[in-house]
Amino acid sequence: MKLEMAAEVALGLKSASQMARRITEQWGANNLYCAACPANVVEATPPNTKAVDFNCGLCGVGYQLKAGRGWSESRVPDAGYSAMIGAIRADATPNLLVMQYSQDWKVVNLLLIPSFFLTESAIEMRRPLASTARRAGWVGCNILLRAIADDGKLRLVQDSVRTPPESVRMEYQRIRELALLAPEVRGWTLDVLRIVRGLNQRSFTLAEVYQSAFELAALHPHNRNVRAKIRQQLQVLRDMGFIRFDSRGCYTMG
Repeated sequence: MKLEMAAEVALGLKSASQMARRITEQWGANNLYCAACPANVVEATPPNTKAVDFNCGLCGVGYQLKAGRGWSESRVPDAGYSAMIGAIRADATPNLLVMQYSQDWKVVNLLLIPSFFLTESAIEMRRPLASTARRAGWVGCNILLRAIADDGKLRLVQDSVRTPPESVRMEYQRIRELALLAPEVRGWTLDVLRIVRGLNQRSFTLAEVYQSAFELAALHPHNRNVRAKIRQQLQVLRDMGFIRFDSRGCYTMG
């Protein structure tokens, strides 16, 4: 993977956004690899393909690239809110690549969010466009990266340093079992995983996780027995190897 982009592919374009899109997508077609399988290349999708910018020709996994000079691990602007929620519920979202590039067109950061880590809890509805806007009333959304556990943030490039592809693929395989959960179940599992990781300690207790019960209740308002759901999801995470059960109400990170 080269970090330098070929700015000359955008010669003749006047729009800054069109130039950036042409340069970053050309870079992706020449440098991206599939994290889900051994394929060392991915293929650009036809122009105007919605949501998916690249596909792996070997395993079929799709990727969407969002690139910019700014960098935030808090939120990333996305497209329509209802379309995104529908894609999550249908388990039809592509893997998300979030890229930061420098003024001289070099990759600084490149973050991969596997599709199965994109849950409804990680999607924020934006305000509808004003009545004076060309698309008046349209409602977009933001992807809240802060609402995603670190397990689901695979760093292909960090501060201009590449991560070896074999390390990225190993991490992807470690978490891939989560994709087997139905979307309506997976949201709960990943929210509990984020809270557990957010404790920032090797060992933790059920009581400490219960302290986030109000937050989880707000995220899942249709569930009336939040504590029981927390216990259930801790069992799921234990069975998948993310945490270990030590004794009654006591756990250790896996």
